[in-house]
Amino acid sequence: MQKPWEGRFKEKTEKLLERFTQSVSFDKRLALQDIKQSLAHVKALGKAGVISKEEEEVLKLGLLKVKEDIQEGRMEFLEELEDVHMNIERALIEKVGDVGGKVHTARSRNDQVVTDEKLFLKEEIGKLQRDLKELRIALVRLAEKTLDVLIPSYTHLQRAQPIRLAHYFLAYREAFLMDSLRFANAYRFVDSLPLGSGASAGVDFPIDRFYVAEELGFRAVIRNSLYATAERDFILDVLYACAVCGMHLSRLSEDLIIWSSEEFGFVSLPDRLCTGSSIMPQKKNPDGLELIRGKTGRLYGNLISLLTTLKGLPYAYNRDLQEDKEPLFDSLDTLKNSVAVMTLVLEGLQIKEERTLSCAGGFALATDLANYLVLKGLPFRQAHKVVGSLVGYLLEKGKRLEEVSLEELKEFSELFDEDALKLLDPKVCADRRKTYGGTSKEQVLVQIENAKREEGML
Repeated sequence: MQKPWEGRFKEKTEKLLERFTQSVSFDKRLALQDIKQSLAHVKALGKAGVISKEEEEVLKLGLLKVKEDIQEGRMEFLEELEDVHMNIERALIEKVGDVGGKVHTARSRNDQVVTDEKLFLKEEIGKLQRDLKELRIALVRLAEKTLDVLIPSYTHLQRAQPIRLAHYFLAYREAFLMDSLRFANAYRFVDSLPLGSGASAGVDFPIDRFYVAEELGFRAVIRNSLYATAERDFILDVLYACAVCGMHLSRLSEDLIIWSSEEFGFVSLPDRLCTGSSIMPQKKNPDGLELIRGKTGRLYGNLISLLTTLKGLPYAYNRDLQEDKEPLFDSLDTLKNSVAVMTLVLEGLQIKEERTLSCAGGFALATDLANYLVLKGLPFRQAHKVVGSLVGYLLEKGKRLEEVSLEELKEFSELFDEDALKLLDPKVCADRRKTYGGTSKEQVLVQIENAKREEGML
């Protein structure tokens, strides 16, 4: 099999190097995008008069036949042709004869590959955005379902203050909304056309790049040919968005893993999304969530991998840039699967309300007693000390805060009255937090309404 560049060479390529340098084993994933851009490129060649109208029609018909072969699984991809681009060009020539070789006029694989990647990412980001929306909708539905469920919030993994469980789910809904905005921002950088930049210096054919951009649905045209073939910043932006989203998924997984343990007992995970032990019959392991947590490391590694590849490259194209695809494909696949598994977990999650309520009280209510004293005129630092002393006393007595009497309260401050005992109810404490974005029922209902409107659920 002849190589497209072998005219200058006197020796055949070593098979080891051939295997080492090939990318078709993974970049064949870009085959349909390569056909799409080639069709637009052929139309631009015809528009510019570089090829005749007859040749344009022959090439378009041939490309469509190659596309059909790819879709039907009949296309054979050969390693000796290095990449997806040369394999498609070879297939085109087999379909239409030597005129197929004209498809590569006025372009290089350098601008061709980055155009394929951008076309691919425009589709993939759209799919991810839809998946993230489904995840957020699952969180909103859980928030509606758990509006009146109380749990303790945690700081330093110690019980802090009571919150509505709905407030917690809506917090993650905000995080995943920010992830969608990160992908939307990455899409802006993806949405510019590199094709027509050639190897690095532009092309010496009258190709209308703005026409090509319109044909392929790009919002803009990259203004500098050197930059177009050298940069992979847009892939870094996507990998970064994947890594941050993976981090959010990992933190949510960690909470649910802990909460599903016997020690916490806040939630029960659906059996169909857990696994068992090969030795311990009683085990129900949250393996899906653990793998989401574990795969986040891959998302981080893929970002660092490409950053490291790029950091020492001279402008413009270098073969090192071939190493951008596998991290990208892996991150997109990993994140899509992780989002899908998390959505299923949330849809099947069962809440153990009695257990969460029992943990939402106790010393988690101490701050409200301190604030009670503040409203009575005591400076906060003094109020903090009074309630801290009360907590120490109750710990010595082995009593919960809800079990304290008015007489005991007055031993620590005469400012305590009968109405202070009302603050020993976690629902009362949660509903006192009425500032915008707080955990009161009133504010959580506002958050749910806003979320449903933004997600198109109304």
